[in-house]
Amino acid sequence: MTGIYLDYNASTPIDRKVSAVMRPLLGDSFGNPSSEHWAALPAAGFLFRARAQVATLLGASPGEIVFTSGGSEANNLAIKGTYFALREKGDHVITQATEHPAVLKPLAFLERLGAKVTYLPVDGLGRLDPDLVRRAVDSRTILISIMHANNETGTIQPIEEIGQIARELGVRFHTDAAQSVGKVRTDVEDLGVDLLSVAGHKLYAPKGVGALYVRSGTAIEPLIHGAGHEGGRRAGTESVLLAAALGEACKVALDWIGMPMVQRLRDVFWSHLCEAFGNRVVLNGHPSERLPNTLNVSFPGRAGGEILSRMPEIAASTGSACHAGRIELSPVLEAMGVTPEIGMGAIRFSLGRSTTPAEIDEAVGRLRSTLTS
Repeated sequence: MTGIYLDYNASTPIDRKVSAVMRPLLGDSFGNPSSEHWAALPAAGFLFRARAQVATLLGASPGEIVFTSGGSEANNLAIKGTYFALREKGDHVITQATEHPAVLKPLAFLERLGAKVTYLPVDGLGRLDPDLVRRAVDSRTILISIMHANNETGTIQPIEEIGQIARELGVRFHTDAAQSVGKVRTDVEDLGVDLLSVAGHKLYAPKGVGALYVRSGTAIEPLIHGAGHEGGRRAGTESVLLAAALGEACKVALDWIGMPMVQRLRDVFWSHLCEAFGNRVVLNGHPSERLPNTLNVSFPGRAGGEILSRMPEIAASTGSACHAGRIELSPVLEAMGVTPEIGMGAIRFSLGRSTTPAEIDEAVGRLRSTLTS
């Protein structure tokens, strides 16, 4: 059985150029980059280069990049770090209903400590009205956290407009850009953000590494206390190996912004599905303001998990969860107002740099045979 991987939003393979950078570091440049002797100099050099590479992709300065263990830690550092740094000024945070658990769970934790969180609704396409953000801000608001692009539907939020509102009202603004970095432009000045989260394994880097952009002058309380690594924002000796990998992945990603070839292939995929199934297939998410690689579709009256179980050679995802034999609708689709009949049949296909037309043709054929048998 030849597997067809269409789950790049879940995780990406390590790019060959990234592997090539990592390989020699497994044996060399082992010194502590914070030390001041000859063994530390190569390690410090690789770390500096990696920080600059991440900064270049984001339109930031190297000193504004904090290396983390991944996107979840970056989100936790942005949210909890802001709350503990500014809680004397306020305790109110604004977010949206379709955020990733790596944002929703830290906020739920802060609510147990007394924080007030406003969860704004989205429309039927998964988009947030920026005016809702403006109206939700009050004198106690210390943070707005809105993801750049949704991991399930690919819907891209109007971050630039929200950023303008945040600046106008003097509120700190964070975006979880784990899904968008490397796929679309994520220039921090254009977006108007103070904090931006990056996840390495969504970006053709290894798992276990990520980054948080922290605008110069933005104070955050560290989650991990110890020595003054990462400018005092994240204690712990840096992994030069993983930082170098993320840096190289960001360098490679500069050539993939917009992913025009991948987007064309995704649109061909959708066109073939429409030809094969007509009104028996439904698009979830925004038709245009969407990640170029993401296609979330529903087959009404069917269960997405059951469809995928009959096509084990296709690697894709559903947003639904099965608990004790009962299938629950994806919280993202539920927040969008998608009915259970449609939402239960949802499958997210996410394409990558190496996806081929032949794989898309094969996937359509497998879906046709599965759904008509």
